[in-house]
Amino acid sequence: MKDFLKALEVQRWDDHRYYHHCRINQSLHLLSAMAFVVAYGMLWIDPAMAALLAWMVSMTSRQAGHFFFEPLGYDHVNEATNDFKEEIKVGYNLRRKVVLLSVWALLPLAIYMNPGFMGLLPVHDTWFEFLRAVGFAWLYLGAAALLFRTVHLFFLYDVQTGLVWMTKIITDPFHDIYLYHRAPWQLLRGQRFADSTFHSGR
Repeated sequence: MKDFLKALEVQRWDDHRYYHHCRINQSLHLLSAMAFVVAYGMLWIDPAMAALLAWMVSMTSRQAGHFFFEPLGYDHVNEATNDFKEEIKVGYNLRRKVVLLSVWALLPLAIYMNPGFMGLLPVHDTWFEFLRAVGFAWLYLGAAALLFRTVHLFFLYDVQTGLVWMTKIITDPFHDIYLYHRAPWQLLRGQRFADSTFHSGR
């Protein structure tokens, strides 16, 4: 357990210092994290609506921070190129995210063109039923993406690395609220990027 928690700390720190320099990105992660926490609670009440919230608010805000606001050039703080960071990324790097988000964006069209989606989803007759069907599809996609990368890491590294990453992803919303709850205020004060001391040491 001690080794597991240490590995979790390392994965969290690497993710933070390599991929969260921009306060806008941090603020969007805070929004994403709060929406995810709400979605976690909704899973027990209405899984389809929880998935819609998670994907449409949490995932879009989170990934927008990475794609549009986080610097993609040379990382002077960590002395690393973006290609290096993408290569060592344990989870979904930008290229893998493009694939995942493409599937996510195309699923509603596939469901609209094929109600019931080969018997895997409820058949929709109204727009509300269509939204619920999309919600269930996105719920399955999220679970599949999490399990696929976890098992993939079993083979790339070892079982612990995969389980640590899965634990990190599931608990990231709570950790992000703790880590970035000051980001909007720091951004309003004109701090567009975190200073080097915040990223170079724990």
